[in-house]
Amino acid sequence: MLGAMILFSTMGLFIKLSSSQLHPLEVVFFRNFLALFFLTPWIFHQRATVFKSNRKKLYTLRAIFNVVGMAAGFTALTLIPLAEATALSFTAPLFATLGAALILGEIVRQRRIIAIFFGFVGMLIILRPGIEAISPGALLAIGNAITIAITVLIVKKLTTTEKPITIVAYMALLQTPMALIPALFYWEWPNLITWTWLFCLAGAGTIGHLMYTKAIQLAEVSHLQPIEFVRLPIIALFGYIVFAEQPSIWVWIGGAVIFLSTAYVTHREAAISKNQKT
Repeated sequence: MLGAMILFSTMGLFIKLSSSQLHPLEVVFFRNFLALFFLTPWIFHQRATVFKSNRKKLYTLRAIFNVVGMAAGFTALTLIPLAEATALSFTAPLFATLGAALILGEIVRQRRIIAIFFGFVGMLIILRPGIEAISPGALLAIGNAITIAITVLIVKKLTTTEKPITIVAYMALLQTPMALIPALFYWEWPNLITWTWLFCLAGAGTIGHLMYTKAIQLAEVSHLQPIEFVRLPIIALFGYIVFAEQPSIWVWIGGAVIFLSTAYVTHREAAISKNQKT
């Protein structure tokens, strides 16, 4: 899990470095295209069984939200410090819990409602509306968190009938052409150093997701989730060394409040699920 968090943190760094030459929408395309490139041997090995599914509409819906979310998130990284974008991304589980209640009809009890409330208080600590103008980059980062929450809910429904390899394969296959369309309006061939950043981005994302999946197989999510907070100091360090970014104290305080809230929500969901099984 720690290795996955380090790799996920480097993704923000590589996105920002790639975007110094390319438009963020083009970076989104190469992120998906190169992921498909890495996955092709795996997909070929599985052959036709990979794409056997009766839930293609859900796959398409997930791909649309994923591409929109990546476009918002990648653009946000070019507008605000890496640490601020990372801290705001911690709100995704809160939005997912709200969505599960409103869309899937799941019961959200009082303690989780209080945790969600404090999570959004943490978001306001970072944004400080009324004291500072809320930047477009911060709004895009929040939009990215919302789309992540939506895709989490869709994947939750898909996993009831679909194999993990099928979910991953459809994600790469559908998102690559979807991301290409907007990228064509800003097309510019990457130079050598940008190709390096793009391959590092795709490699970190692919390996990071494999490590994350393996971690979940080995331990409960509620036990692993606190490790996710290391993304904030790691990405803050990268931002300081490479881009001379210095996140404000409010980013650290708000990020900690959001994270503690999401950690509690995750713990409660795991506890409830365990009780239901027993």
